[in-house]
Amino acid sequence: MTHKWISLVVVLALGLTACTDGYIDDIEFVEPGADNESPEITVNYPTDGTQIRVTEEVTSIEIDLEVEDDIEIESVVVELDGQEIARFEDFKDYRRFLNTFSYDNLTNGEHQLEVIARDLSGKETTTAVVFEKIEPYQPIYENEVFYLPFDGDYTELVRIQNANVSGSPGFTSGISGRAYSGSPDAYLTYEAENLQTEEFSAVFWYKLDGTPDRAGLLVMGPPDEANPTAMNNRTSGFRLFRENAGGMQRFKLNVGNGSGENWFDGGAAADIDPAIDAWNHIAFTIASEECTVYINGEVVSQGSFPGIDWSGCDILSVASGAPRFAGWGHLSTSSEMDELRIFDRAISQSEIQSLMMEEAN
Repeated sequence: MTHKWISLVVVLALGLTACTDGYIDDIEFVEPGADNESPEITVNYPTDGTQIRVTEEVTSIEIDLEVEDDIEIESVVVELDGQEIARFEDFKDYRRFLNTFSYDNLTNGEHQLEVIARDLSGKETTTAVVFEKIEPYQPIYENEVFYLPFDGDYTELVRIQNANVSGSPGFTSGISGRAYSGSPDAYLTYEAENLQTEEFSAVFWYKLDGTPDRAGLLVMGPPDEANPTAMNNRTSGFRLFRENAGGMQRFKLNVGNGSGENWFDGGAAADIDPAIDAWNHIAFTIASEECTVYINGEVVSQGSFPGIDWSGCDILSVASGAPRFAGWGHLSTSSEMDELRIFDRAISQSEIQSLMMEEAN
């Protein structure tokens, strides 16, 4: 045992000698240098122009920021509309501060967020961003459950739902503000389980571009496992579309009743001339016993109906038949669409005409 202790002492002594003989460098203090730079601030969220849409009047917001300094950060202060909402003075990394924190009392309107960072030498930087919490949309029509105004984004305003965007659609001048502008292979999809009601109505404005000469407008259909790349299962849901009719464009509605399908084709009464550059108002209603299609407030097709079946209809396609109604080529076009509203009841002709007049003026 004595020999082992002697050996350990020798090893430790050799190790200490090696540290001073060049094997391991001594730890030396390095001067940090002159503090020449002011702190740099990056506000990752919210950024200038951010618009926050939620259904609540008061909501929370996650504020994400970064601060860097060449020597050492002394403090970071966050103010909202001139009031301090957070202060940080303890930093694990004294040259770089990353932080995300929640503010829980954000109200409607425009807000200014300021971040003030100070370093040990007293140099200070302030960065400000202006953002807005949009006042929640309140449906203005009875039983309105979906509203898509296309005013610069694809957000549905009743439930605050963002679209899944396919292709590269855009925006143009519309009936009210901006409008959807289609392009090849472009369309939008939304979750639609909350739209599966016994009665259903949809209304919107449409400026027709006849190229190509067939297209889908609105579709809530089920998957088609037999034809996954060209779906065309029509036993449930609905398909509103248009197609060539001797140079005119004919608008048609197909609705699935569970065991089969019902067609609402108004013939020439449902035609629109693609050569006329004008907005037209399109509407259809699905009731428990009847379906009706309207163009510019007038009935163009109507018939009895046993009731809709919604099996598998979990998405709504806007401005194309894809992906659930692609088997006959009713896909996207360059047509324009505006002011899409959906109701969970069959609205009347007089209501459609009144709504159309209000939006047109």
